[in-house]
Amino acid sequence: MKGWTIVFDLDGTLVDTAPDLAEATNHVLSTLGLDPVDELKIRPFVGHGALAMIDGAAKAHGRKLSETELHDLFEVFIVHYTAHIADRSVSYPHLVAALEALKVEQATLAVCTNKMELQARAVLKALKLDGYFSTVTGRDSLGAYKPDPRHLTETIALAGGRREAAIMIGDSETDIKTAKAAHVPIVAVSFGYSVDPVASYGPDIIIDDYRDLRDAIGKLAGIAVNT
Repeated sequence: MKGWTIVFDLDGTLVDTAPDLAEATNHVLSTLGLDPVDELKIRPFVGHGALAMIDGAAKAHGRKLSETELHDLFEVFIVHYTAHIADRSVSYPHLVAALEALKVEQATLAVCTNKMELQARAVLKALKLDGYFSTVTGRDSLGAYKPDPRHLTETIALAGGRREAAIMIGDSETDIKTAKAAHVPIVAVSFGYSVDPVASYGPDIIIDDYRDLRDAIGKLAGIAVNT
């Protein structure tokens, strides 16, 4: 895998962050005098960032927020979320073993997420995953964010890679649209936050467990992967 760049989404792909994101969103709702929203109703918005989660949760109560309100509430969200960044978040089963195997094979690993970069790095550090990734870019890192393909292609470039030797790993329609627009193959995980089955968005390969990641990457890279 030397010379290949493997780019991961974060929320719903590397880490199940929904419990902490839902808690932060419900904290925001409490400042508006609104009741909490079930975590399952917030999950579909996770891949679109905090503003989408706040807006979606408010709309679930029939409340339409102005741009100014959203901006102010975003600050409330960030303060609370930063203080509770990984209280309940966990990495997915067998992820660490998969990352270790890719590092042994000298692949370059990166993260491309619509979470703010500071929070993304904090989650990775809290869960002791930060050492695996040479590059981490967030919604605010590059002036473009998913599904804009520049978020992915510029992440690859920052990692010292080439689009022609890169593969993305994601869990959502947003990730798949981004990869397709960037002409980068994508492995979709079936256990993330996608509203509809990820198969409906046409990823190149779908995996149900990180134990299958190396084989999936090997197929897309056109190389033999030893098991």
